[in-house]
Amino acid sequence: MNIQHIKYAVEIANTRSISKAAKNLYTSQPNLSRAIKELESELKIKIFSRSSKGIEVTVEGEEFLLYARNALAQIKRIEAISETHNKVKERISVSVPRASFFSYAFAEFSKEMQSHPSIELVYKETNSMRTIINVISQEYDLGIVRYQSTFDRYFTNFFEEKKLNYEIMNEFSYVLLVSKNSPLAEKNEIVEEDLKDMVEISHGDPYVPTLPLIDVKRAELSQVTDKRIMIFERSVQFTLLEEVPNTFMWVSNTPKDLLDKFNLKEIKCKFNNKTYKDVLIYRKKYHLSKLDKQLIDKILQAKNKYFN
Repeated sequence: MNIQHIKYAVEIANTRSISKAAKNLYTSQPNLSRAIKELESELKIKIFSRSSKGIEVTVEGEEFLLYARNALAQIKRIEAISETHNKVKERISVSVPRASFFSYAFAEFSKEMQSHPSIELVYKETNSMRTIINVISQEYDLGIVRYQSTFDRYFTNFFEEKKLNYEIMNEFSYVLLVSKNSPLAEKNEIVEEDLKDMVEISHGDPYVPTLPLIDVKRAELSQVTDKRIMIFERSVQFTLLEEVPNTFMWVSNTPKDLLDKFNLKEIKCKFNNKTYKDVLIYRKKYHLSKLDKQLIDKILQAKNKYFN
């Protein structure tokens, strides 16, 4: 089996686009398509399918990609041995939800890099499904999964099935995030009806193990408005909220300097009784390093700072 073809498949899965993958891999689209056909023929499965939304990963493809990422991660580590020779390099990798307080915790942790002669830090913001895959495949050592507490059973069963340790780090309710120029900003109390003519901003890839996506979206998205902007990059949400005053977003607590920078306001809403959990996950055979524990401490410090 050609390792390069496996890399091609993983990149297509990451980008969900033949053209973007070809650009990132410095190859042509025909060459990429031909390589995937050869790989699928060799494996006797269909890895990708095309739909109106673009490139989709098949069920068989998801299973293949899980092992493919694991294999590539192991190859990367083997290559690192020859690159570093006798030089010891410490490494920490974490996959987290798209939330500001995590990035602040990581920034505080990064300030301590100077005390390490050789260190590599890898930080990725993504959704729950991708975080779980990242950890299972050993591409990342640590993950933090965010989910609605009502889905606790689905996630904990899945963690056990995939042989993952899991520890609750935080439990909280979302707050409403709006521009200070929003018509909602001056209200003493907000009720659901106030959101009817507003536009909700939401991350476009919610996930709960074994539940259909339509049921997950119904549970996660506001039902009082039919106007919605789906995003995948956290930084975009602040620009949208600042520039489009009739938008809102449900978020975990945001650091004050970010609120001031983008002219935003957090509002606690009595009608929002949903609770969420941030859960640390890592493989059962993985032993937390000193660096891992330091990062976890920084995250807990950030939680205490922004949620209490």
